[in-house]
Formats: sequence, structure tokens, C-alpha cells
Amino acid sequence: MRLLALSDLHVGFAVNREALASIAPRPDDWLILGGDLGETGDHLRHVFAVLGPRFRQLVWVPGNHELWTSRERGELQSGEAKYNHLVAVCREHGVLTPEDPYPVWPGEGGPHLIAPLFLLYDYSMRPADITEAEAVRWAAEAGVVASDEFRLEPAPHASLPAWCAARLASTAARLAAAPDLPTILINHWPLREDLIYLPNIPRYSLWCGTRATHDWHLRYRARVVVSGHLHTRRTDWIDGVRFEEVSLGYPRHWRQDLGIDLHLRTILPEPAPGEPSLPRHVGARTD
Repeated sequence: MRLLALSDLHVGFAVNREALASIAPRPDDWLILGGDLGETGDHLRHVFAVLGPRFRQLVWVPGNHELWTSRERGELQSGEAKYNHLVAVCREHGVLTPEDPYPVWPGEGGPHLIAPLFLLYDYSMRPADITEAEAVRWAAEAGVVASDEFRLEPAPHASLPAWCAARLASTAARLAAAPDLPTILINHWPLREDLIYLPNIPRYSLWCGTRATHDWHLRYRARVVVSGHLHTRRTDWIDGVRFEEVSLGYPRHWRQDLGIDLHLRTILPEPAPGEPSLPRHVGARTD
């Protein structure tokens, strides 16, 4: 019984959607879905219909693409209402979400508390001399503006940083009150700025998380931290904690010739010391 992970399926792309159908059944294993499965509730329904029968349990966290404003079966959904709609879709399919009690991993390598998180970002990953009000303009000067600026609404919160602050506060309270077990922390956005490896678009860091979670791996007893978003599959070790970036990505970002199965990441049981948790030829890095 293994705990596996994959994120950023982006099934709006036909290539990714078709590849998903080839994933081999693993009826004893759990699968973490680390966000950006698609952009609509119907995209999530498709993923769950394909993967739900093939795994014992699915665990989902939202990504920014899923939170984009969209028309959901005749009704426009945005902001927190869109998130709540997606949580309802998950519950229709028996998929665990950040709004459910944290389950305890019962398989090999356990017990661990599995904590799916939804934390957003707050533009704090910027130079010290750039204010929050200047941040998006600073990124735009380098030709970088995330589509979120046009497609992700914070309502009913005043801003995305305000929504992020609310999520940080509520999540920190839940984690502080959780059972005293080692944790598997799961969030679409990386929890630390030093995990962001985007040499061609470094100012995209604005949309990659919050500095408020820099020490959460220590504060909340993490054994492994799982994230996506960056489309840069890699393994990092910080303070003795394993950080796994588990993105598939857009069609140009993954090895289609190898198939999607080889991109699944093993979270538990732990790999042997020094051994990456997926084959090096599909992008695992330990530098």
C-alpha cells in the first residue's frame, strides 16, 4: 500500500486528458492530486471518474487554474464560491479535500497525518525594496504577468493577499490542534521561496506562494511536503524533510514517450537514502 502523488494534470489539453486514461490501476494505493487538474468542475469530474476506480483513495488540493472564474453548468462561479463548488464536486466522488478531517495514513511508513492545504499566495516573494502595491508592476516590467490577475477573483475577500491571510490563519489553527503525529503537508504552491526554480521567469515568484509558510515543515512536524504549480519535477531535502514537486504540466513539460505512469511520485514508503522518488529521466532532482 503506497501513497503516491501527481499534480498539474491540466486535462483541458487533449494530450494530457488522453494520457490520463492509460494510468494503471493501483487498487491498494492512495493518490494525492496536487491541484491544477483543470479549470472547471467538469474537468475535476473527468479526472475523478477515471482515477477514482483505480485507487483506494484520492486526496485533492486546489490550484490556481481550478479557482479561475468559470461557467459551471450555466452558473458563473468565482472566488470562494468557486472553491466551495469544487469541494462539493470532490465530495460527490468521495475525494478528500482541505475541508475534511485530516486522515491518518494507514499504510507502510505510517502512521502519518495527511494534511491537504489550501493557502494561496500573497505577493510576498518579492525583493525587499518592492512594496506589495508595486509588485505586479515590477513583474510586468520583465514581461511576466500571471493569468490569475485576470481570471482569479478573491470575492468575498478584499484581495488575494486577504484571502491568503484568512486561509493561513484557519489552517495554522487546525494544524496546531491536530494529533501529535508526523505529517504529510500537501499544498499546490510551494511552502518555501528557495524551492522555486524558474530561471527564465524569476519574477513569477509573486504567484508562487507566501513567505509565511517558510518554516511550516518544522512547525508542523512534516516528514514530506508535496507541492506542484511550478512544472519542475524535483526532490529537495531541507532540515531533513523531503520536499517533492510532483507536477505533470502542460504537454511540453513532460515525457509523453514514457507515459504518465512513470511520472507518479512515491511519497510513502520513504525511498532509500539518496534515492529519488521517481526515475531521474523523468525529471527528479536532488541538488
